[in-house]
Amino acid sequence: MPLYIHSFPPISSEAAEIVILGTMPGKASLAAGQYYAHPRNLFWKFMAHIVGFHPEAAYAERLLALQTARIALWDVVQCCTRESSLDSDIASASVVPNDFATFFANHRHIQRIYFNGTKAHALYQKHVAAKIGAMRPHLVYVQLPSTSPANAAMPYSRKYAAWSEVNTCYTRPVA
Repeated sequence: MPLYIHSFPPISSEAAEIVILGTMPGKASLAAGQYYAHPRNLFWKFMAHIVGFHPEAAYAERLLALQTARIALWDVVQCCTRESSLDSDIASASVVPNDFATFFANHRHIQRIYFNGTKAHALYQKHVAAKIGAMRPHLVYVQLPSTSPANAAMPYSRKYAAWSEVNTCYTRPVA
């Protein structure tokens, strides 16, 4: 039976220059109350290499590392109906996008949006892009391969190579 589910608030700071957008947290993430909590999801492993923290660090430490690197984290969908953790199970008519107008008004330094997978990008284009385009015409959009374990067809090396672009685009904090 489909469940009506809600995403998490954004993880960000006002200094964020990049936002990484997923679609909607999966069941493991919703149960844990943490972004990308499924043990086989590659998101935290990739970000640990890119930003420079231990992939097994406490959740709060991982979030702080992203914020220090001026990387925000959020989802395109605020709430929807979905039967499983798969993005393909999201009932299209039930999608309510997050409030990106307010988000971008509060995060004026964001220059790039990275999408964690095809569905996040498609839902952003359908529900958000037209409204935000006029407000922030110079945003750069990059669709990355999903870090979900459901995206098993693409080899790890190709996924990591694609995600490595984030490494070249964030402002490293001064030591």
